[in-house]
Amino acid sequence: MTTLALTGDSIIQRRLLSSTDSKLKPLFDIIRAADAAFTNLEVLPNDYRGHPALESGGSHFGAPSWVLDELVEAGFNIFATSTNHSLDYSISGLEYALDQLDRRQLCHAGCGRNLEEARRVSYLTTPSATLSLVACAATFASGQQASKQTAHMQGRPGLNPLRVDSTYGVLPEQLEQIKKISLDLGVEQQRRNDINFGFVFEAADGIFPFNGMNFKAIGRIGHFQKPNDEDLRGILRWVEEARRLSDIVLVSIHAHEQGETEENPAEFIRDFAYAVINAGADVIVGHGPHVLRGLEIFKNKPIFYSLGNFIGQNELVQRLPADSYDQFRVGEDLPPGALYQKRSQNDHIGFPAHSRYWQTILPICEFQDHELVSLMIHPVSLGLGEARHRRGRPRLASGETATAILERFSALSQPFGTKLEINEDTSRLVNTPTQL
Repeated sequence: MTTLALTGDSIIQRRLLSSTDSKLKPLFDIIRAADAAFTNLEVLPNDYRGHPALESGGSHFGAPSWVLDELVEAGFNIFATSTNHSLDYSISGLEYALDQLDRRQLCHAGCGRNLEEARRVSYLTTPSATLSLVACAATFASGQQASKQTAHMQGRPGLNPLRVDSTYGVLPEQLEQIKKISLDLGVEQQRRNDINFGFVFEAADGIFPFNGMNFKAIGRIGHFQKPNDEDLRGILRWVEEARRLSDIVLVSIHAHEQGETEENPAEFIRDFAYAVINAGADVIVGHGPHVLRGLEIFKNKPIFYSLGNFIGQNELVQRLPADSYDQFRVGEDLPPGALYQKRSQNDHIGFPAHSRYWQTILPICEFQDHELVSLMIHPVSLGLGEARHRRGRPRLASGETATAILERFSALSQPFGTKLEINEDTSRLVNTPTQL
């Protein structure tokens, strides 16, 4: 038997004291007891080195490199690095962070010094099993993705991208209106000029590009997304390799994209999850939107569409570049803590104003070979209501808080046909093996 603990985003800035803080220790003892434990490294462990990028993932998430040691002490030994914050300090900051991970000989995947390295599988060997990780991100800014290395030119460091092919479906009369607006503004003429000069290519049949979006008259209104074929093939290649050379294959995806609500995954995420499972993945762990999403079981493989925040210390970032002060329209005389306080209007908007960003779960998956045989869910609270420098630290939830978290996760999972049984302060998967 092999046990695997799974968590979402770790936005860590301070010491956890996971072995000595009595409030936190019971949770981390569960993680340390697992054969393997995964977390998404949402910060860049770069000691604030590198050059702050103009476009960050929302806030520049630099961090001291010793946060890696804190996470290792907390029990983690598998790290995803592919997020919309991976390039917050440009290429130089990412390379420094990768050096810190490599120096500690940690199992990490999702970023690299070229595309092949970013897509490459990473392995963790334990006494009970060899686990593997392939990690990617669907949410990122243009230029943050790694590029291919060729015989003639080095590749670009960056993250492992899962680009999304996006089309906006409209009614025929609406498409004609969009075309007229584009012509009247001169946008279409500029696009034709770019095509004539060879800078861009003709759009696919029936597609009309406007303002960075692709429109098509299909008789109904909607936003339709699917995984980019080239990226999907590149990722599946390494999932198949992981299947050959390990017992349990873990695939991580960082994706903020949503369906009808924040708690619903975009359809392309489900397509991606099914594809990697068909290629050999044993468990899919999603993160990015900072909220819980449901659990689906597909071919006896768990798909966690988002595990939300696990460590939420984003208000404790110690240093911010000038661009952050411009973005949030505050004076440079404010220290970072005051900037975040003003950004949230003293906890009245943003993450501090909503409890769902401060509640998550800790799934413990038990595998026999690479078959899931049991799944236990522990509810976790991040301590909303405590002082800013204390909240964001995860601990086992209990009582009414635990029940509320478990019931909410169960409700989010029900549309996927997943049945969870709640028992005091835990829940477990009750689908029978044939249903799984």
